[in-house]
Amino acid sequence: MVDGLLQEAEKAGASDIHLHILADNAAIDFRLDGVLKRVRTLPVEEAKRWCGRLKYLAKLKTYQESLPQDGRIPKEACRTKTDIRVSCYPTVTGEKIVLRLFAPEVLRLEDLGYNSDLRTRLERFLRQPSGMLLLTGPAGSGKTTTIYACLQYLATAGGRHIITVEDPVEQIVPGITQTETNDTRGLTFAEAGKRLLRQDPQVLVIGEIRDPDTANLVARASLTGHLVISTLHAGSCVGVLDRMLEMSNDQYALTSGLSLIVNQRLLRRLCGKCQGTGCGECFNTGYHGRVPVAEWMALEEVQREALRRGNLATLKPGCTLATAAREAVASGLSNQAEAERVIGL
Repeated sequence: MVDGLLQEAEKAGASDIHLHILADNAAIDFRLDGVLKRVRTLPVEEAKRWCGRLKYLAKLKTYQESLPQDGRIPKEACRTKTDIRVSCYPTVTGEKIVLRLFAPEVLRLEDLGYNSDLRTRLERFLRQPSGMLLLTGPAGSGKTTTIYACLQYLATAGGRHIITVEDPVEQIVPGITQTETNDTRGLTFAEAGKRLLRQDPQVLVIGEIRDPDTANLVARASLTGHLVISTLHAGSCVGVLDRMLEMSNDQYALTSGLSLIVNQRLLRRLCGKCQGTGCGECFNTGYHGRVPVAEWMALEEVQREALRRGNLATLKPGCTLATAAREAVASGLSNQAEAERVIGL
């Protein structure tokens, strides 16, 4: 039954499965296109057996219900296309387990759904010998998917030594050296990045900028002949600049090395079969799949000079989130209700 649930979620395109033991029963939800959808309920005793099975597959302590645990189920154990990440957490009504299903394959840049302007900017950046691309957006906005598409593009082009530092490694990309952080052993993004610079990389991917050490590392690496890709949390392209200027004490390296900022969100795509009315293909949600909407800011010498002078107010994105969302609605990819939910139009 557990194997069947995992395979059903994978077939539906769910990114996560939530199994939560409540007071009177247990609920199973799929996160479909970024939104939780209740798919079934279970008696509490049966749900506890499901939890035990999941923890066994993930090589966790099956008897431990009062402390958090994290693990991974190998794809061979449940006959899915990819490994599954497992997070167990105690609540006042009973244990909650969240399963993360990784994407079965790396998308290409042309398959992401970006408009032609942004795709051209990304490809131009990836052909550069050095510089920095920063991606921002809330959790679940597709930043990691975009990074993997960039890695696929770089690996296909060949000729460059590419190293990543990730938390965690979600997909293996052939031809690329991938590293997973381990904070308990001191292998943070900053520490791993410093060590990997001695491995003669030409392209360096740092999963997230969380502190000044990492901010300084990526800024200097982009200025010393490396192509750098990373993410950080901010609400806008200008917000990225604010945060980086606040964290980095080498502002010359930052302003000279930063090439492109992309701030993105994901709108649910209208179901191609029912066009939003709800059907069996889309679990009666009216949506199937997602489409990215993004604002971007390319930094040329004019923008860099304004940045050095602290004139952030003069810096404008090439396309705003609101404009990108309206274009997606006008083209029939999504609808106004979804744009209001995600962007707040």
